[in-house]
Formats: sequence, C-alpha cells, structure tokens
Amino acid sequence: MTQDLSQFSMRDLFRIEAEGQAEALTAALLALDKDPARADQIEACMRAAHSLKGAARIVEIHAAVTIAHAMEDLFVLAQKHGVRLGHDRIDVLLRGVDLLLSFARSPDLESSARDATWQTEADQFVLELSQPPGEGVEIPAPVAEPTSAPEPNPMPQPVSEETTSASGSTDRALRVSAENLNRLLDLAGESLVESRWLAPFGQSLQRLKRLQLEAASALESLRAVLPPHALDERAQSALDKAQQRLLECRQHLSQRLGELEATDHQATTLAHRLYDQALAIRMRPFSDGIAAYPRMVRDIARELDKKVRLEIVGERTLVDRDILDRLDAPLGHLLRNALDHGIESPGERIAVGKAGEGVVRLEASHRAGTLQITVSDDGRGVDLERIRQTVIARNLASPDTASKLSAHELLEFLFLPGFSMKGEVTVISGRGVGLDVVQEMIRQVRGLVRVTSELGEGTRFKLELPLTLSVVRSLIVEIGGEPYAFPFAHIVRAIKIAGDQVQTLEGRQHFNLDGQLVGLVGAHQVLGCAPADNPDGELRIVVVGSPGAMYGLVVERFLSGRELVVQPLDPRLGKIKDISAAALMEDGSPLLIIDVEDIIRSMEKLSSADQLAQIGRKTAGRQEEKRKRVLVVDDSLTVRELQRKLLDHRGYEVEVAVDGMDGWNALRNGRFDLLISDIDMPRLDGIELVHRIRQDADLRSLPVMIVSYKDRAEDRQRGLDAGADYYLTKGSFQDDTLINAVVDLIGEAGA
Repeated sequence: MTQDLSQFSMRDLFRIEAEGQAEALTAALLALDKDPARADQIEACMRAAHSLKGAARIVEIHAAVTIAHAMEDLFVLAQKHGVRLGHDRIDVLLRGVDLLLSFARSPDLESSARDATWQTEADQFVLELSQPPGEGVEIPAPVAEPTSAPEPNPMPQPVSEETTSASGSTDRALRVSAENLNRLLDLAGESLVESRWLAPFGQSLQRLKRLQLEAASALESLRAVLPPHALDERAQSALDKAQQRLLECRQHLSQRLGELEATDHQATTLAHRLYDQALAIRMRPFSDGIAAYPRMVRDIARELDKKVRLEIVGERTLVDRDILDRLDAPLGHLLRNALDHGIESPGERIAVGKAGEGVVRLEASHRAGTLQITVSDDGRGVDLERIRQTVIARNLASPDTASKLSAHELLEFLFLPGFSMKGEVTVISGRGVGLDVVQEMIRQVRGLVRVTSELGEGTRFKLELPLTLSVVRSLIVEIGGEPYAFPFAHIVRAIKIAGDQVQTLEGRQHFNLDGQLVGLVGAHQVLGCAPADNPDGELRIVVVGSPGAMYGLVVERFLSGRELVVQPLDPRLGKIKDISAAALMEDGSPLLIIDVEDIIRSMEKLSSADQLAQIGRKTAGRQEEKRKRVLVVDDSLTVRELQRKLLDHRGYEVEVAVDGMDGWNALRNGRFDLLISDIDMPRLDGIELVHRIRQDADLRSLPVMIVSYKDRAEDRQRGLDAGADYYLTKGSFQDDTLINAVVDLIGEAGA
C-alpha cells in the first residue's frame, strides 16, 4: 500500500523531502515571527535547513545547498550569539523557502542554463540575508563548502514520518497514493455487498428444508395408504431406509443452516468493519489542507500594512481527502477577502474602539452528520445599504423591490458573477476567483455556503459539506420500474399530494408548496421511461431547485432512504445525461444516482420548449402495444445494465446475457428483433457469435449491432466483415447515439 521507493528518481525523492522540510521550516519561522526568543523553534529551523542542505548536496543542486547553508549559519548565530530574527529578516528567510521549493519542483533539473540562473538567485538571497536592516549584527556570507563529499547522513525517507502527539507517543504516518486508497475502498465495498449474499442463500436452503419435510410427509402418506403386507420385505426395507436417509438429510441441513447463519453474521460484521476502516483511511486532518494559510495571512497583512491574527480551530477534524483537496481555492479566497475587504487598518480599528490587531478565524467541526467550516473576521462588516444601492444601480431589482429585500436576500447578491461594491480589482482579492466561483466550487462537492454580517462587527461565511464524497445519503425512488437515488443534500422536500391538488396555469401543471407554485414534471419524461399506472391517485413528488425556481419531479414510489457507496461510472462511457454516478443496493443490484443540477437543466429545456407532458395522461392502447425485443450480450455488468436501462426507458423489451455462449443459447430459445453484442467475452466472443448467427438459417436475417471499446478502423472493419450491421464505440452513449442506431436498424419500440 505504501509507495515503492524504486519508482522514484533521486530528484523525485528530493522534491518530496523538500516539500516536507519546507513546511516544517515555514511553520517554525512563523512561530519566530510572533516570538523571536523561542529556542525550540530556532532549533527546528536549524534541523530543517541542515536536512535540506544535505539532501540538496546529494542530488547536486548547488544553488539549494547555498541557500540552505546560509539559513543554517543564520540560525546558528541566532541560537549562540543572540542575533534577533525580526519581521524583515523572516521575510527574507521565507523567500528563501520559496526558492528552495521552486528548485525542487522544477521539471527542468538537468539544464546548465537553469543551474546558472538558480545560482544567481541563491547568491542574491545570501546577499540580502547577510545585510540585515539595522536589527542585530551583520552576518558574514557563508564560506562555500565542498560539494564532492556528501555528508554521511542519509536522505530522509519520503514514505514515512513520525508525528508526536501531546502525550509524547509517536505514530507512524505512511504516504499512500490516492489510487491505492480508492482501490482499497472499492474492494471493501465489494466485500460488503458480497457478504450480503449469504442471507438469501440461507433462505434458499430453508426452502430446500421445507421440500425435504414435504417429501417425508409424502412418504408417510404413502405408507399410510398402502394396505397391510402390500410390500414385500425388500420393498419395506427400502421405504424404511428412504425415510431414515431423509431424516438424516434434514438433521444435517438444520445443523449446517445454523452454521451458515453464524457465518453470515460474522462475515457481514467483518465486512462492515473493513469498509468503515477503509473509509476512515481516506480521511485526513483539516490541518493537512491549511498549512499554507498562516504564511499567506502574514504576507498579505504585511503587504496591506495591517495587523492580523489568524486563529485556527479544529485542526484535527477529519475531512475526506477529495473534499480537502478541493477546498484550497475557495478557502484561500475567503481568507484574502477577509484581509482585503473585512479587516480595517490599525488606525481605523483604534478609532472605533477596537484592538489594533484584527482577528480572522478559521474553524472546522463535525455537526449533525456534516462537515462545517466557518471563515469569520471581526472587521468592518458588509454595508447592506451599499448592496441595496448597487443592486438598484445595476438594474438587478427595482427600487421598490430592493427596498423590501431582507438582509439575507441582499447578502445573496454577493454570490452573483461580477457583483462587487469595490471600484477596483485588487491584487489581493481580485485573483479570478469571485464569490460566485467559491459558491460553485462548494456546490461541486455537494455543499452549501451561507454568509451573515453585522456592520462594524464583522462577516461570517459558513460552509456545510458532506463528510465524504465516497458515501452519499440518498432517497431511493422508483421511476419506470427501476430504482434511482436522489442525494438528500439536493432535495428541498419529498411529499405526497392528492391528484386534485394539481393546478393548471397557462397549460402547465403546478402545485402549492408553502405558498409558492412549484412546476410539476414527470420524472419518466425527463429520463425517457414509460409512464406507470397510478392506482391510488396520489402523486409522489421530489422537489428540487432553489426558491423561485423549484420543480417537482413526479416519481412512482418512495422506496427508502439510505447511505450509498458511490461508484463512479467508467470514464470511457462519457457523461451520461442526468446521471452522476452509480451504486449498489444491499442485494447487489445496481442503481443510478441522479445528477440533480443536470436534471434541473433538462427540465428547464423541456419547459422553455413547451414540451412538458401532462401528469396522469396516458397513451391510449399503450399496454396493448407489442414491444420490440432486444438481446444485450456483454460480460461487463455496468455496461450491460446501462444498455438495458437506456433501451428499456425508450420502450424496448430487453433481455441480457453475460457472454457469447449465454447469448447464443438465448437466441436459439427465444425471438428477438435485434442483437447488441460486445466483442471480447469469455467462452464465445462477439465475432464468433456473429459468424454463428449468419450461418444459421433461422437467425441469419437478425439485425446485429456490435458495441465495443475498440475504436480502431481495423477493429470496426473486422466486426462489419463478420456480418454486423452496425459498429458502435461505447464512448458514444453520452449523445443518444446508441438509441439512434437502434431506431435506424429496427425502428421505434412500438412501431
């Protein structure tokens, strides 16, 4: 599971080592910036600089050796001779850390021209460091050390580090690739699903036990109806022996059933524990994703000539690694926003009775099954009246409407693209990531962002995020006879209403939800399914969207609410319209997870084109239509189910086969209007299956479509030469190409 050192070059190892030591060096320098007398932090700086010098010498990056050596000399002077590390000198040292990182991360490490440029930068750094601006004593430039003889200390191991807890105990932290973690989680999820097959297997054995009981009862009945002495001694002995054997079988089966139930319980428990542990491994402490923020806040505050203290709460809060990776840009922008727009200058703060030093607070915690992150400041706050005037000036609302907007409604305008109350874009907070982009990034990880502000007191952004992207709490519904999942995070309400509560306005159906009209759309129409009967007259509705733009999706049934393990769709399939991912039910059957944002866009398109079908209106004689039958042959469960759903939603009757031989047997025992087959399959591949069909007198006229990942011209020609009527690549599913090809070959399902 850990990374193999043999996979890395020495330069790769130096990069990994430099990143770790640079992080430690930065943290120690920031601590010294607040308290220059901390001897423990000076010692930490010396260790990091010494390690960087040795590592750079091993990989022969001489400029990095020069910088690290100069740093180490300064730290020795600070430790032994009392040289004070003031703010300006810390600035120079931090720039040195940046130079070391840029050297380590450069892809062009073999260029002599680059080496010369780096050495010039290193010499300039040493010059700056040796001429302190009036604080302490002058530092002599370091004497160059020979680079041919490396120090005896080995390159620090990049794959592990030791972290010391407050109690003094040490825990080994191993560097594991995201790919390995994802593979482990997938295997744990499969193990969890497979463990649930033991219960239905036990139920089938219970049915066998009942059959044995019925057989024993039949033998007893036979013995009872036979007249005395009807059987000779040999027959009587055989009957007695059969009854005895049957009794032994029942007893043996009962014993094994008990063992199976115990094994089922143990296997399910272990599978749950394995999955929970695999999921926990994906979690990282919040501190891993925010290590750069203290340095960023310090640098920006000095650039703006402000005094700011960054408070971080909840550094050990566990966050899904995928979510943590995506939070860097939005959190960075919110912090820059607080420094640039929120915190006042020391003079302004003192004038209004505040402390000269402002406070920006970053907090992470788990609450009510969600991850909550807040970014707050004690600055000037947001002037709601200025927002109101800006809204009017930009014609975003009439003066009358703007005057009635609440504080919450006014603050929501901050998330509009391009909305700003500042006349100029600054270098600090105008970096291409506005609050609208922050909101979109948070939505991409299924989260929400809210803002509150008090004029003169400060502003607070609150982010609510799922604990993990690997598991999603969902409402399972039935649409077109198939299960689908709606993530709870995107559901406004799930309700049942009577049919007579539906209103029709301008030809469109609505219902009233808390005083707001919500448009009704049949989920079967959006997803292309056949409408189902509604015997009880009630409508089951999933409400999605935002205030002022909500839709009610009518589904057939509410099945359950549960946590689903998200299974990403094969990227070779492309983007499936209205679908975000897949999952497995407890019985192992697959279902699709709805992409709510996508399905809202689909509903808006249908509405704008005036193509919405009336809810409850049926097509006359639909049930009497004879649907065309399609046989899908593919050894991939995912592809097989996807094709089946696509065809079934279009109205075709679909049967599936798991390989070529299974498909051949199905063709000989049934009647089909079309065969859709993969190429590479066990037992009998698709090409041989097509050969057999074309040589069979009863099947040779059957239309055949090959669907394969192979998209080379020679593969396509090979399939067509075998007798296929159509060759399609699996990546074409995203644009209805499969359905269009089926219609071209055999027409619509009921035609």
